[in-house]
Amino acid sequence: MTPRFSTGLRVGTACLIAAAWHLGDHPAAWAQQPAPGAAAAAPPSPAPMATPAISTPLVANQFPMHMDVAPFFGPMYVTGAVSGLGLAQTDPVLGLDRRFTLDVGNAQASLQTTEGFFQFFLQPGIYALPTVGVPYKRVTDMPTSTNLFGGLPVAWGKIVFNDNFSIQGGKLPTLIGAEYMFTFQNMNIQRGLLWAQENVINTGVQGNLITGPVTWALSINDGFYTGQYNYITGSAAWTINPTNSMILSAGGPFERNTATNTPVGPQYNNSTIIAAGYTYNDAPWTITPYVQYTHVDADAGLGIINDSSTIGGAILANYKFNDYVSLAGRWEYIDSSGAATGAGLLGYGPGSSAMSFTLTPTYQNGIYFLRGEASVVELSSVTPGLGFGSGNSRTQARFMLETGVIF
Repeated sequence: MTPRFSTGLRVGTACLIAAAWHLGDHPAAWAQQPAPGAAAAAPPSPAPMATPAISTPLVANQFPMHMDVAPFFGPMYVTGAVSGLGLAQTDPVLGLDRRFTLDVGNAQASLQTTEGFFQFFLQPGIYALPTVGVPYKRVTDMPTSTNLFGGLPVAWGKIVFNDNFSIQGGKLPTLIGAEYMFTFQNMNIQRGLLWAQENVINTGVQGNLITGPVTWALSINDGFYTGQYNYITGSAAWTINPTNSMILSAGGPFERNTATNTPVGPQYNNSTIIAAGYTYNDAPWTITPYVQYTHVDADAGLGIINDSSTIGGAILANYKFNDYVSLAGRWEYIDSSGAATGAGLLGYGPGSSAMSFTLTPTYQNGIYFLRGEASVVELSSVTPGLGFGSGNSRTQARFMLETGVIF
């Protein structure tokens, strides 16, 4: 989620998600929330932590640090990521962006337990959220303690009743979407146009249930971090076999959300989102195509002047050349109609559309990684003044570099 984008759901859709087939095993390239059962049992040693989830090609540390906090929780694992970013781009949005930028990508730790009846996960630190087509905000431009999700963006406790059922509460990653929140978790350094329509962190409670090959999750939360607990998200994932999986997820408010002092505004807080995808994972390929729909009803009381919606699709793929080198790519297209505000849900004006293409070569050796990225965004039917550069450019290219450690 960025200050320019997001989504939600109405009561009818909320009923759908409660029974939806989240057709897939929360594949690493798809669900932002790892499979609920992943942290229910202590991993063998050595073994990487399943949380936070990391998409191919980057991999978690195979030898995570831990300390004994028994008798209450058993071993507590300490992992994290530290990285720096460099960015160069064409047509930066005047007054909101820069042509060249150096920044901290991540400086985070993760503390978690994976055994016993009660488990917890804490992820303190600072972070950047680069997104294609959106002005880049440096960590120093938008302090995490005041404008995003705070210095502790993810924090939850979980009651594990058995291997198949658990309930957790706190600041939870959303159940919706094919890309995770932080750069080190994803195939690409930047998140995509579809990700920018989704919520990212929900404060609330979530139930997780595994029934054979299907993993279910249902959450009551505050949607786009509004502080109003009138939003519901759900997912159902089906593991067809070790190579193929499918997923369906959705979310949105079951009553009108009146919050206005939020990064995304009421047009997104009251929007609807439904997404579906498929993942093929068989070395050296990982491929995830998915589609996504969002909608918000007009509401004069909230300043939403017209119904508005977006529909889009994307393909994420990664090819692993060897144990060290891989190449990831993402293609996506998104179209909008109506205008919830002057810029519409997509951000480039009523009826605008956008296409992006991203390539990310990656090198990783142990805990160290280095990757570059080239991306281009092309706009159509953009409203004058809402494009790139001075507001009239329809194309923006970016080149990025990220390097650091996943410890």
